[in-house]
Amino acid sequence: MKVRNLVLSVSLACAALSGAVVPTAAMAQAKEQFFPVLVYRTGAYAPNGVPWANGYVDYLKLVNARGGINGVKLSFEECETGYATDKSVECYERLKGKGATVFQPLSTGATFALTEKAPIDKIPLITAGYGRSESADGGVFKWNFPLAGTYWVAADAIIQQLGKKEGGLSSLKGKKIALVYHDSPFGKEPIPLLQERASQLGFQLSLLPVTAPGVEQKATWLQVRQQRPDYVVLWGWGVMNSTALKEAQATGYPREKMYGVWWAGAEPDVKDVGQGAKGYNAVTMQHGTEKGADVVKEILSKLHDKGQGTGPKEEVGDVLYMRGLMSAMFAVEGVRQAQEKYGKGKVVTAEQARWGYENLNLTQAKLDALGFKGVMRPVSTSCQDHMGANWARVHTWDGSKWQFTSDWLQADEQIIKPMVKAAADKYAAEKKLTRRAASDCGS
Repeated sequence: MKVRNLVLSVSLACAALSGAVVPTAAMAQAKEQFFPVLVYRTGAYAPNGVPWANGYVDYLKLVNARGGINGVKLSFEECETGYATDKSVECYERLKGKGATVFQPLSTGATFALTEKAPIDKIPLITAGYGRSESADGGVFKWNFPLAGTYWVAADAIIQQLGKKEGGLSSLKGKKIALVYHDSPFGKEPIPLLQERASQLGFQLSLLPVTAPGVEQKATWLQVRQQRPDYVVLWGWGVMNSTALKEAQATGYPREKMYGVWWAGAEPDVKDVGQGAKGYNAVTMQHGTEKGADVVKEILSKLHDKGQGTGPKEEVGDVLYMRGLMSAMFAVEGVRQAQEKYGKGKVVTAEQARWGYENLNLTQAKLDALGFKGVMRPVSTSCQDHMGANWARVHTWDGSKWQFTSDWLQADEQIIKPMVKAAADKYAAEKKLTRRAASDCGS
């Protein structure tokens, strides 16, 4: 797929408004904090990739409209990946030398590839809600930040919710749970957690892989019909999700017994199925559809009402738009935190930004001030904890909109932490890495 490189410097929009002469990209980068934006606006995953990208870019624009990060304005550049790992690596290589602050691959496959490069280039990776689950261990993964949740958190939250539906986790013993998953690193991520839970709780787990992009699932749902699982966990992305819901409808499998990961619980996944998806559930990465959030209202008034929004006004506040918005907020707030150490009003380096991401302290008061009141819970990272939060909720499609249908769910750290450490230790052994010394945690 041809790589499309879109230069979308926010400084251009600001200059256009003021009538000022637009500086060159090189001049802009010398004075602005530069954020590369890896996107997929084309290809099979575009319906899901586009709203995320629009939310991400809109938040960067909003920060500039607010005055920047302690006065430092932001610039950014998009690079089209088509959700392909090789294209993502190409984009990374192309943009890393332009003063890149942080990369967000928006692909687990790309995250695996870039995890090898980040320590060499000293550029942090934010993988909010995706990537390697064991990268929550900052003792091994110094440059990775799976902020606000990993796939093991998502999978555990789903199991907890199923337990609540059955009257307690012990009631899952003897139940049959099928995992219908995207046959890729992304889709395989929850398997170790689900296998561990199956061993502990005594439910039967069946694994049903779907070849990407997932438009052909008839054989998969024939197996579902034959196995008659009590629940189906859907680990899909893009067209795979709506296809699964249509096949479930055709097969007669109850949508209310289906639970998707947070990348299978957005508007593009259900809108074409409509009433046929009614009752379908998905775990959320804290937020859901947030049309009434303060940050959404601010974006509408400061950007879209002035013709400066990135995408259609109607999508502002939708699930994946909010995911992009939240991801950009993490990128920005890490820089703000780094400025506390390295100097307010200064452009920080990628290595300095890494310190900021490792010392995030997004209290509820800070989140509320940023416009995320009622949207998120606090996120606080440390040298050892690069995730910073392990909360989720479940929302359900009522045929026309998403509605929250669970209380807050907290992943069981007694199960996940030992798994993270064991997987991180294994990775370190394979790569001949040494765990960080305590003296490295302050740097």
